[in-house]
Amino acid sequence: MTSATPRLSPGETFALTRRVTLLSVSVALALVAMKSAAWMASGSIALLASLADSGLDLLASLITFFAVRYAAAPPDAEHRFGHGKAEAFASLVQAGLVFASAALIGQEAVRHALDPQPLESGGWAIAAMLASTALTAGLIYAQTQVLKRTGSVAISGDRAHYMSDLASNVVALLGIAAAAWLGQGRLDAVAAFVVAALLLWGAVGVFREASAQLMDRELPNEERARIVELVTHDPRLTDVHQLRTRAAGPIIHMQMHVDLDADLSLEAVHEAIVAAEKRLLEAFPSADVIIHADPRGRAEPHGGAFAEEIPDRA
Repeated sequence: MTSATPRLSPGETFALTRRVTLLSVSVALALVAMKSAAWMASGSIALLASLADSGLDLLASLITFFAVRYAAAPPDAEHRFGHGKAEAFASLVQAGLVFASAALIGQEAVRHALDPQPLESGGWAIAAMLASTALTAGLIYAQTQVLKRTGSVAISGDRAHYMSDLASNVVALLGIAAAAWLGQGRLDAVAAFVVAALLLWGAVGVFREASAQLMDRELPNEERARIVELVTHDPRLTDVHQLRTRAAGPIIHMQMHVDLDADLSLEAVHEAIVAAEKRLLEAFPSADVIIHADPRGRAEPHGGAFAEEIPDRA
């Protein structure tokens, strides 16, 4: 995630991601069916490239469908931090599938550029691409709305597929129209080349986002600032330090040290910490929060290998 995302509870997040992944699978099935029929009728290489893309989109959507369900499973004895990173693993698989699709499409485009073939039933191919473009645009809109509310990396990866698919549909449509109406068969292969390039670009973006989560990249600075603001709302809690955050699918993990008056009773310290946790959970319902209390002005350096404070990003 590159910006602050409104946080939902795990149940709300799962409900939204479940619905949109089911929609994604349904749209992918419809696209594969339409493009298969149109390709068999026309023989368009650009349409074949788009069909291959949609076929891998279907596989990727199925992976996402199951990944978001596994990621939503509660922590267990073997996975104390939950299963949220299943979403990031699913996105890596998606990126690999897109890379493979681009390579296959590029290979086929080379063959048809060297030996262009005339299109048959070009009208059917154009109609299929128009319908595919409309369906894909509708799905991307739904995914975008869910992504704004959940920040799901798996949905982000799936949407990246379909963003590339939308662009490739438009390019393929132009190539098919040029080949069918202008008799320029090589333009069909050129369109396939462009589709392959768009797929590679989309795959790089998916890979980077999934890798950031697997490498425990910090939350955006806006969200880190919001965490500090919520904790220090109680004037007894000051100097939030050693703040570390990471996302694992729908779950946010955050831990920090805070300073409190050394003369407060243990009960008062506990009450202040619990109240801070509740404020954080109101803003981040899916958070896993650990707050360590330090006596103000009396705490020696501690915390193990990660005790040294790391400057925030610019």
